[in-house]
Amino acid sequence: QVQLVESGGDSVQPGGSLRLSCAASGRIFEIYMTVWYRQAPGKQRELVARITSGGIADYSDSVKGRFTISRDNAKSTVYLQMNSLKPEDTAVYYCNGRSLENDYWGQGTQVTVSS
Repeated sequence: QVQLVESGGDSVQPGGSLRLSCAASGRIFEIYMTVWYRQAPGKQRELVARITSGGIADYSDSVKGRFTISRDNAKSTVYLQMNSLKPEDTAVYYCNGRSLENDYWGQGTQVTVSS
């Protein structure tokens, strides 16, 4: 089994920055891809960014150029650096680790962008 623990969510003003962390433990070698999702009230869950175990990353169009996903294998942690934040980025952000048979989820962390 794999356990994921998220941290870093906060309330910030438009234009601000945050870094989210997703720390993994357990059978980490089973995970081939880690994905950040977000969901705002009344809206569908949206894929934000993803990264493979080898470090290959891609992004949704809505965050491309503003967000960066990365990993530190020594710390078993995946990060989401969020810059130039907008009110429409407000959502609960979830970390998802994918193995061949299972999806593992963190608890979610709230990001609020407002004046």
